[in-house]
Amino acid sequence: MPDDSFKEFVLDQLGALPELRARAMFGAHGLYADENFFGILDEGRLFFKTDAASAADYTSRGMEPFTYKSRGKVLTMSYHEVPPDVLEQPQELVEWARRAIQLAGSSKKSKPRGK
Repeated sequence: MPDDSFKEFVLDQLGALPELRARAMFGAHGLYADENFFGILDEGRLFFKTDAASAADYTSRGMEPFTYKSRGKVLTMSYHEVPPDVLEQPQELVEWARRAIQLAGSSKKSKPRGK
């Protein structure tokens, strides 16, 4: 069961973002800005969308990627846990979120349409 108090805290911290919403998904919550899926709330942890360049900002601070099990395998997504000190600073958190939103929007545009 998702932790609604953590979800409310994160939404409050990200209050400066327009059109922000959280949607329940697979026992967690997905974070969206407009139609861009940029974050995951799972078990009291926040993950943001990353690419090869931005992932270094997370891993250099000891933060791990989002993983889940499917059919007996551990799968890794291009989302990394947000450092606790960033989570506690709304302005900095919004900056990190904007980068994740930009990545989510650009990766969506680069995917082929149809089929």
